[in-house]
Amino acid sequence: MIAASGASEHEARLARCMTKLQAARTRLILDQPFIGALLLALPFEPVAWCESLATDARRIYFDAAFIDRLDSGECRFWLAHQALHCALGHFARRQHRVRALWDRACDQAVNHLLAAEGMRPPQGAHLDERFRGLSAEETYPLLDTLAERSAIDLHLFDGAGARDARTGARRTAATDPIRARAQAETVAANDAEMGSDAASQPRRDAERAESEPAPDPEHLLQRWEMRAAMAAQQARLSGRLAPSWERVLGRVLTPVLPWRALLARHLVAHAQEDYSFVRPARRAGEAILPRLYSRQLDLYVVLDTSGSVGAAQLNAFAAEIDALKSQVRARVTLHACDERLATGGPWTFQPWEALELPQRLTGGAGTDLRPVFDWISRDSLRPDVLVYFTDADGEFPSVAPPYPVLWIVQGARPVPWGERIQLN
Repeated sequence: MIAASGASEHEARLARCMTKLQAARTRLILDQPFIGALLLALPFEPVAWCESLATDARRIYFDAAFIDRLDSGECRFWLAHQALHCALGHFARRQHRVRALWDRACDQAVNHLLAAEGMRPPQGAHLDERFRGLSAEETYPLLDTLAERSAIDLHLFDGAGARDARTGARRTAATDPIRARAQAETVAANDAEMGSDAASQPRRDAERAESEPAPDPEHLLQRWEMRAAMAAQQARLSGRLAPSWERVLGRVLTPVLPWRALLARHLVAHAQEDYSFVRPARRAGEAILPRLYSRQLDLYVVLDTSGSVGAAQLNAFAAEIDALKSQVRARVTLHACDERLATGGPWTFQPWEALELPQRLTGGAGTDLRPVFDWISRDSLRPDVLVYFTDADGEFPSVAPPYPVLWIVQGARPVPWGERIQLN
């Protein structure tokens, strides 16, 4: 009877904790959509060997007793903390550094980011004002190597770290009477639920986690860069990505998808398809039924012919536009510009015509992005979409035009408006 009661209490606590974690994640999706989107890739899993929270960049593990003690704000903070460890690739950046010090440096970097976003760090979180604005790599050499206080959460970013964390958790449970009692309650509840001859839950958790192969850090890093890029793009399009995230995440926010795939996705999205109720020809009958029609896309393409953009990149870009324009039924108006518009342009290509670059494109000077938009405005042109291939190292118009602009950017420079696609 006592065992059954313990199992019931254990199940109730787990259900209560799962509800709290899911509510915290939902609130983050609403208030911090970038972080909330990252958490969708990290399922929650209760375990007996963890004393607080832990992540291996694949799941978030938690101890029910720890989650039960948190208020809603603390719960949101610790979930966001785990998500940012993953998004920033801390699991793949340690290299030769001592793991314990690296974990503390990562915590300082993450906690300062969250505090800057208005999230209240819980008591005991690493947050030293000396390290505000520094990355984990910049913080690491400044840490006191004699400090004993470790991170509250566990960083299971490699096999050795995971084994050490589980061993330390079991050792703490054995030496701390309060913790040992909590562990015993968990074991009794699980044994009562699964049968007296079943192995204890902590042992099964440890065995499963230790036998599970550690993922390849590079592969895992690519997956998290992809997730971070997609989450950032969604938050940016909804106007909910704070400038601080843009600055801090830098390279991570650059989409890692091939630029060709991203360009194709944008052009397909801009292609006009709708239903028409125009009266059909008499031989088609009297009924007026909706019919799907596609309007030809009026696509303007501009090549940056300044000295920093090579001929090989220009030819590859032109070939990609040529392949895409027939798919979206686009008429292409091509122009080139460095500090001024190229002589002889623009050149127009129908959807069925092969797009070929002129034999000689004038250029080689500096970059000025304004003449193209002045030309379009002066001639009262109205593109459905403008695609500009450039290194973005020049003067931009101060005001965005009233039509969509896609920047295909070679290099790391930002753009002030429009949609940026990294050439990679």
